[in-house]
Amino acid sequence: MVAFPTETVYGLGANALDPAAIEKIYVAKGRPPSSPLIVHVSSLEMAKELVREWPERAEQLARIFWPGPLTLVLPKKPHVPDRLTAGLDTVGIRMPAHPIAQALIREAGLPIAAPSANLFGGLSPTTAQHVRDGLGNSVSMVLDGGPSKVGIESTVLSLAGADAVLLRLGMVTQHEIEAVIGPVRVLKQATEGAHSSPGLHARHYSPKTPLILVERGQTPPSGRGIYIQMPAEPREYAAVLYERLHQADAQGWDWIAIEHPPRTEEWSAICDRLERASYRP
Repeated sequence: MVAFPTETVYGLGANALDPAAIEKIYVAKGRPPSSPLIVHVSSLEMAKELVREWPERAEQLARIFWPGPLTLVLPKKPHVPDRLTAGLDTVGIRMPAHPIAQALIREAGLPIAAPSANLFGGLSPTTAQHVRDGLGNSVSMVLDGGPSKVGIESTVLSLAGADAVLLRLGMVTQHEIEAVIGPVRVLKQATEGAHSSPGLHARHYSPKTPLILVERGQTPPSGRGIYIQMPAEPREYAAVLYERLHQADAQGWDWIAIEHPPRTEEWSAICDRLERASYRP
């Protein structure tokens, strides 16, 4: 396993076609078998080798948004391991934009499975140090490519059926996708059992310190805590979100508070991450 930078977050990578290598990722992260892994590729040709169908909608989106933070879910070919896809007949694929990620895939000469390089459910890493702090010696190598520029995980879009379905929100927005392929349906709730996309658990992306979302400057509960001021523009906000949560989480507070962002489409992915990070059953 090698941890490597992408423009979204750092990934924990291994050979996507080797079930034994895939199993190492699940063990290192403590990841449940119901959560599939995304496969990273360096070319359209490599992506097409993994799927039974490559519809025109996939071609259109890949030509515009790849390399970049968009994952496409499509019916998989039989040689793609079931362990990779949580037993489902679909696989999520994306072409990362980070030059180190692209170089790693090209040098390996094979697709690389890579979830975020952290313990399952925890804060995603956006620097090499976050990976070292979170996974320690369970990763043999960490490639340091500096801070991730997008800062949150990719948008995940299923093209496996007649409808295009937005499974996970990201910084490639529903509006941007619909401008290319037409109407897109948004998944409202994850199904029981295996999920069709990573990141659909109610609690995810969470610091160890309780995260509290406050409204209109309300005061958090008693105790020692920190109120994090965030940028006013969504892309700037996403780029620093996990870094600021990592910093606050390491400081030993009783709570971390952040003002809930606007509930508009351009903020929808950030709201999704914060609401899952702050979820307490």
